[in-house]
Amino acid sequence: MAAVQRLLRAASSPHGGAAAAGMRRMATSQAPAASAFPFAGQERMRRPAQERDVHWVFLGCPGVGKGTYASRLSRLLDVPHIATGDLVREELASTGPLAAQLKEIVNQGKLVSDEIILNLLSKRLKKEEEHGESGFILDGFPRTVNQAEILDGITDIDMVVNLKLREDVIVQKCLGRRTCSECGSSYNLACIDVKAENGLPPIYMSPLLPPSKCASKMVTRDDDTEEVIRNRLQIYNEMSQPVEDFYKNQGKVLEFDLPGGIPESWPKLLQVLNLEDQELNRATA
Repeated sequence: MAAVQRLLRAASSPHGGAAAAGMRRMATSQAPAASAFPFAGQERMRRPAQERDVHWVFLGCPGVGKGTYASRLSRLLDVPHIATGDLVREELASTGPLAAQLKEIVNQGKLVSDEIILNLLSKRLKKEEEHGESGFILDGFPRTVNQAEILDGITDIDMVVNLKLREDVIVQKCLGRRTCSECGSSYNLACIDVKAENGLPPIYMSPLLPPSKCASKMVTRDDDTEEVIRNRLQIYNEMSQPVEDFYKNQGKVLEFDLPGGIPESWPKLLQVLNLEDQELNRATA
């Protein structure tokens, strides 16, 4: 509860994020660098997953797959996956006071304001504390340096995973997204096969097709149009670099270039994180 209260106080102050982050940096400035970043010491990474501190952030442009990989790691490590995109969609589906305002923002491809995001996140963190949950993987937050400073003032982020993917592939991927209107399951109809060019690697992503029971019930998100997607990417690219630099200066960023779809990318991501997925091991044995 104390963390939630600090988040709300910091969000309401124009200088709250910087002041809180400054206090955090002063308090931890004497700590050895190895303790600040999980990859600095192999001994820490060899601990069983349940014994690790997991306060992770996933960065990456809209549509790159942050939710997919963050949710898989959440299940593997048994920590909450908190996705601001999901928080926004839950609010959109509600009859709450923010729903109409959010619908207009999302349909125009604009980014939701810090104030709204922090309000939704504070409610989710409060629920986490009430249920006794420990640790988290944040997906879609922070998006700005101000948000990063506020977060830095209330908790120690162990690692920031920055997912990278070619922009032309992201556009194809987003245009192929579909959801079953009945069960809510997500699929992707796009079969992406992009050749190597201009120094960029080839990318292959097979489609994730729906079962027959869902095939006739596919719907597209209102904001999955090429114009909105490209506008979202442009806004993100303009805003993301300062956030990446903020965490790079702390030595906490792991850059991960997605080599393809889930079958190609998931094992390699686990490898760089020094994690094991027993289900994956059994499937490939």
